[in-house]
Amino acid sequence: MTTPRVNLLDHTLAELEEFYAGLEEPAFRARQTWKWMHQHGVSDFSEMTNLSKKLRQYLTDHCTIEAPEIVLEQPSEDGTRKWLLRLADQQCIEMVFIPERERGTLCVSSQVGCALDCTFCSTARQGFNRNLSLAEIIGQVWLANNQLRKSKDDIRPVTNVVMMGMGEPMANYNNVVNAMRIMLDDNAYGMSRRRVTLSTSGIVPAMYRLADDIEVALAVSLHAPNDELRNQLVPINKKYPIADLLDACRNYLKGKSQRERITFEYVMLAGVNDSLAQADELAALLEGLPCKVNLIPFNIFPGTKYTCSSRNAIFRFRDRMMSLGVNTIMRKTRGDDIDAACGQLAGQVNDRSRRELRFAKLEMEATL
Repeated sequence: MTTPRVNLLDHTLAELEEFYAGLEEPAFRARQTWKWMHQHGVSDFSEMTNLSKKLRQYLTDHCTIEAPEIVLEQPSEDGTRKWLLRLADQQCIEMVFIPERERGTLCVSSQVGCALDCTFCSTARQGFNRNLSLAEIIGQVWLANNQLRKSKDDIRPVTNVVMMGMGEPMANYNNVVNAMRIMLDDNAYGMSRRRVTLSTSGIVPAMYRLADDIEVALAVSLHAPNDELRNQLVPINKKYPIADLLDACRNYLKGKSQRERITFEYVMLAGVNDSLAQADELAALLEGLPCKVNLIPFNIFPGTKYTCSSRNAIFRFRDRMMSLGVNTIMRKTRGDDIDAACGQLAGQVNDRSRRELRFAKLEMEATL
């Protein structure tokens, strides 16, 4: 039986140094390999010319640098790119790159499907199979940078990462945090902590843990101004209600710069959460908490029962929030023509939760 190759993308720097110690190689060799792999995007060990020939040969024979495989690349009219990526078990995830004049943002997935069941999200409808490994998460950044280097278009590389792709990042805590540490590492991707954002639906214990473990930007999927409505839209709220969620947000900001803000994401659903009374309720809820609110036009997907609020309704909601002292913006929709916008990522999931079958049954019953 052939021994599987060791995927070096699946290692933190400390783990790589430990692996090299087992080869009786000094720690600085691990750091050299780390730079070749993450800074330069090299996967051919023979190109790592400051390593000894003996070490390069060993790595060639026994190791690999393997990211998910690109199955399909879809460009949007607005410059957004979506990639469908195949994993070793033949399941697929999606990642999205959003180019702008001053930055290039990569939306990274953390799970195959999603363990949560937010009713307005296409990913949730696909059900859930498993968490992504460290290599499958950081491999998305590695892969995107390599693809963009090859591009003939004048596109800046990845400067920002948002953990807002498929899955709930806090439900895959260790691998996500280790991946973000690599993103921040000056010898890897060297991103500023303000350029790496983790988005969560509100797994409160993990939010307290995150405050102690790593400093990145935090976004919270709120979507409702009260528990009654949020219980319907974001069912994890039944376990971690809004009061507990906001306490965790305040704790996350403790000891940080006064410039730090929590971003609250609020998808705009016509007739559900977009009234001026709900804007008043939301503003009162967030009073005194350093934050900004990001209003997200709902992106329709097949089978959804929701529709997007009108632009006028979104502007009225935004203006009311601003008049009440809450910094509020409307997110510009990007990549909706290729189903790459917020809430639209789906991939190909071998659903272990049987959630997709439940949705199909409900749709069938509705037509009878």
